[in-house]
Amino acid sequence: MGLFDWFKDDPGPKAPELPAAPTAQDITAALDTMDAKTASSAVSPAVTARVRRITQRLRETLPRMSNAGLTSADQYALIATATSYLPQTVGSYVRLPRDWADSRPVDAGRSSLLVLIDQLDLLAETVDKIYDAVLAKDAEALVVHGRFLAEKFAPGRGPLVPAPAKPAAPASTLDLG
Repeated sequence: MGLFDWFKDDPGPKAPELPAAPTAQDITAALDTMDAKTASSAVSPAVTARVRRITQRLRETLPRMSNAGLTSADQYALIATATSYLPQTVGSYVRLPRDWADSRPVDAGRSSLLVLIDQLDLLAETVDKIYDAVLAKDAEALVVHGRFLAEKFAPGRGPLVPAPAKPAAPASTLDLG
């Protein structure tokens, strides 16, 4: 090390690079993988149905989340469910031999299958709550707009389209006096 090396600015250690957030394509691929994994492995129909319910609800919710005013925690929960929580939950179960996983007690007398079903039900409940919150926002916008229309065009403010003209009464029935 030379004399001038002591006077150089030392930027210090570099901060580790954070992984990029999953893209819409990454999320879709993760959901497709989950559906394929449960369809191709010999898992219980109860597991397959639950996984498909979750992946379908995620497919319906994720495109709407940016306009729904969700908290960042809810947005994170949706993305993490699709890309991490669901794959890890199902992956742990699928790696076990079916006969062992479906019959041996592993947690408070419950088999791995029952533990998995409880976890999938919890994920489904969470995704459903967020989905309901997303749709409630759209429903509220519909209600607010309906109130605006009712106020704008309510009876008493005049018709939007003029009423058809009444036919003139015959001359003999007119009261001229």
